[in-house]
Amino acid sequence: MRIKLAALALMAGTAMPLAALADSTVKFWYHFDNPENPMADLVAKFQAANPGIRIDAQNVPWNSYYDNLYTAIVGGNAPDAAMLKMFALPRLLEMEALAPLDEQIAGWAGKDEILPNLFDLTRAGDGKQYYLPVQYVALYLYYRADMFAELGLEPPTSCEALREAAIKLTRDTNGDGRIDTYGFGFRGGKSGHEHWGAFTLGREGVALDDSLNSDAGVAGTQYVVDLFRTDKVFPPSAPNDGFQEIIGAFKTGVTAMTIHHIGSSNDLVAALGDKVSATIVPECGGGRWTTFGDESTGVFANASDKEAAWKWISFLSSPENNAQFNSATGQLPVTKTDSANWTAHEKRFIDATQNSLPFAQLLPPSSATPEFVNTVWPTNMQRALNGEITAAEMNANIAGL
Repeated sequence: MRIKLAALALMAGTAMPLAALADSTVKFWYHFDNPENPMADLVAKFQAANPGIRIDAQNVPWNSYYDNLYTAIVGGNAPDAAMLKMFALPRLLEMEALAPLDEQIAGWAGKDEILPNLFDLTRAGDGKQYYLPVQYVALYLYYRADMFAELGLEPPTSCEALREAAIKLTRDTNGDGRIDTYGFGFRGGKSGHEHWGAFTLGREGVALDDSLNSDAGVAGTQYVVDLFRTDKVFPPSAPNDGFQEIIGAFKTGVTAMTIHHIGSSNDLVAALGDKVSATIVPECGGGRWTTFGDESTGVFANASDKEAAWKWISFLSSPENNAQFNSATGQLPVTKTDSANWTAHEKRFIDATQNSLPFAQLLPPSSATPEFVNTVWPTNMQRALNGEITAAEMNANIAGL
């Protein structure tokens, strides 16, 4: 995938004033599905400490969040600040919609509270910081600890060890001549690039570009295809499986391993208790790669009072407030203090997430990324798993974006 970042270098945004105006209103967009929404309490706390600033917090449905946001920007009715994901950054910069935050972050007393690597992961291609991290996840390997113990297996640390474990875990457990448990639950549907990436993109010299056509790049995809077609350690439904399928199969014992993030952990613990555990994704071909799941906040260039908007978003990324914010999201706080005191998820899943940060990556900030995620990867992966194209042909199709 050729990354087109030239446009990003041209977008410098709009500088912020030094002080908030009196009696300002900050229109803030966010998206919370959890009915136990803490936003009203956070707004009340902020307004009590900042009596000259009113927060108009609007919960916008996720399914139409970005459609509504882009339409509002074009119509000159954008919010002053909003929750934002990295995939939206290239388009927002092309629209000249964001204000840079570098000066505000440099002078912010809370900047050293933000976990290591988060500012690096959320920095734009032009070197500027338009986003302030507010929550995060990193994908890791879930495994059925009870099944591993039964067979005397250790959590896999390499692709080779994962394959060996998956073969042993794929078995007929009740003697009826049919496979009841498969070693790995692979997500062949949309967003399954995160599984494929763990086995392909950590290999030395491989990235989402022409290096996918290298021997190492093709070997990563071939590894996935072989797990399905040769070793038969994925369920037959794997080419079409999505999130619900991989998590449902793992909960019911149809699979013994899969990849997802901490947002699934409480549901899995409710079903499985100590039978579920987690570790970092395996080393494959000389390195590791996993997906960094991001959510940040940003200030828009058209905000009438950018400093008031900055005060609000930095409040949300400060200790205690950030923990309260993330109590509704199922994701993790970005502050060191809140991370150390976090009890909303069990420690083994927090550890797996934090241990994944050194090699967690975002997809390239390219206009081709949505096409890769939504169409090119799932279509080609399904065809490769079904034997319609080779691993080399799949990688060439992706590299050609």
